[in-house]
Amino acid sequence: MNQKIGGAAKRQARGGNGAGQARSAAPRPPEFYKTLHRMNEGLAEAADPLGLAAPIVHAQLAWLAHPQELAERAMRLSSDLWRLQWHTWNRAAGLPSTDPIEPHQGDTRFADPVWTESPTWDLIKEWYLAFTHHTQDMLYETPALSSKERRRAAFWWRNWLNAVAPTNFLLTNPVALRKAVESGGASLMRGFENFFADLKAGDIRMTDPDDFKVGENLAVTPGAVIFRNRLLEIIHYAPSQPRIHAEPVVIVTPWINKFYVLDLTPKRSMIRFLLDQGLDVFITSWKNPDASMHELTFDDYLLEGVDTIVRVAREFTAARQVHAVGYCIGGTALAMYMAWANRRHGEDAVPVADWTLFTTLVDFHKPGDIEVFIDKSSIDYLDNKMAQKGYLDGAEMAASFRLLRSNSLIWQYVVNGWLYGETPPPFDVLYWNMDSTRMPYAMHAWYLRELYLHNRLIQPNALEVAGEKLDLSLIRQPMYAVAAEDDHIAPWRQTFAINNHVVGSRRYVLSSSGHILGILNPIVHPPKRRYWVADARRSDTADSWHQRAEQHQGSWWEDWMRWLKPRVGPEVEARPVANDSFPALCPAPGSYVLEP
Repeated sequence: MNQKIGGAAKRQARGGNGAGQARSAAPRPPEFYKTLHRMNEGLAEAADPLGLAAPIVHAQLAWLAHPQELAERAMRLSSDLWRLQWHTWNRAAGLPSTDPIEPHQGDTRFADPVWTESPTWDLIKEWYLAFTHHTQDMLYETPALSSKERRRAAFWWRNWLNAVAPTNFLLTNPVALRKAVESGGASLMRGFENFFADLKAGDIRMTDPDDFKVGENLAVTPGAVIFRNRLLEIIHYAPSQPRIHAEPVVIVTPWINKFYVLDLTPKRSMIRFLLDQGLDVFITSWKNPDASMHELTFDDYLLEGVDTIVRVAREFTAARQVHAVGYCIGGTALAMYMAWANRRHGEDAVPVADWTLFTTLVDFHKPGDIEVFIDKSSIDYLDNKMAQKGYLDGAEMAASFRLLRSNSLIWQYVVNGWLYGETPPPFDVLYWNMDSTRMPYAMHAWYLRELYLHNRLIQPNALEVAGEKLDLSLIRQPMYAVAAEDDHIAPWRQTFAINNHVVGSRRYVLSSSGHILGILNPIVHPPKRRYWVADARRSDTADSWHQRAEQHQGSWWEDWMRWLKPRVGPEVEARPVANDSFPALCPAPGSYVLEP
């Protein structure tokens, strides 16, 4: 009997009888599939840590799983290809024909007349555009994918398509061939020189670094560093008027770039403009962190950065309150500080009377084109990389931002520099853009996860910073906020969301141009730009506000001054650039900004 039982057990274990076979064919336990899933995720992470290929693969699988939609899309493609084929026959026969596919607005790669006048080059252009446009449209229309995954798939595919454009190669770029012939090959020799210079620099240069030098022809507004700690230097600018407004203006700049974007050449300097308006200006110049600063947290940036410059400006001027300005990530930090200060001090004791934001996000639900880099796998990858170095290298971050506009920020300089042999013209904004900074590990990892990935700043009391829970609805100080119409880093409709969270009075401005030039908008005659302005209600949407906003030609700087100057107190005798309590440590632009 025992033998029989033992034999049966052995047969069952081997699957040697019917009952055993039935049991072996039963579904595997869930743990098996969990293990398989983890193995698959591990392989995907190892092969594609940033998740570049995954969205494209998902899009392909989604189309295969929807044959009806795929067939409909194929019919549309077939119709357009037939029109393109007819265009090809007409051009080959020397007959007039209108291009069936036009470049997107702003695409200047095919602007030279040769791409239209020559049948050969016209057809190369048209077939390239047909392929790229249809591929992009298909990715944006992919069924059963989230909008975010569609955008990510389209982004990475678009960057590959941009890289293989016929304009990027000598033998398929008629303009480069023409320049080579006309110059007797000199353009190609200069192109080789530019190529090797870029190779040596480790970057595709957008402007010649020898054209500018900080402190000589950039950031030359007179002033002095009056305070320094491990995180920042505080610059106080010398007055340009004999009398100034009593309440100081404190500017919190983004630490993702250097402060002098607001003090470029004198004609473009916002700092100089503010001084000429009789304002007393203090600004942050952040330390470029190295590996030794890897443990710096956002608490440190708030306390030793934002709170410190507010305190120093108040003590220097003996003013009860300041007007605070924040730009980009500096604006986000300022918004967090305002929530923190209203909790810490109470509404009546907040050291900021009113505040201004430039292109600032507080709601990161749709953070612009940078969204393609924001998901758990990408942030995990960056987290591990930063943990090894202690920081995120500024060059890597700059490269990511250039990918967002690869045609205008990468391939344009490849074509002009390497194929045409041209030297990039001096451009102060591009020089500043190349002067990148690093991000300390602990702070940046926290910032990416809590704000970009989890979007916790707009959730009341979901974030705790420097001992206080943050709630934007506590902010009651009047606010002036500026966004840029073509901003791809902080989309204006998303920046508008702050009006739905703060309580105080709000004036919102939409400037033409992009993230930088929409802010660096000096007053010129005749005016080059325009802006829309109106007070914002908490119930407003971006579109409802835009419908009733007034449009003006010129610079929003004028409207800002009309709003700000009545708020910053009476005029007093201009203050010295330094005093006994805060002596001049060194002249502006300081030492931190010069650190590589």
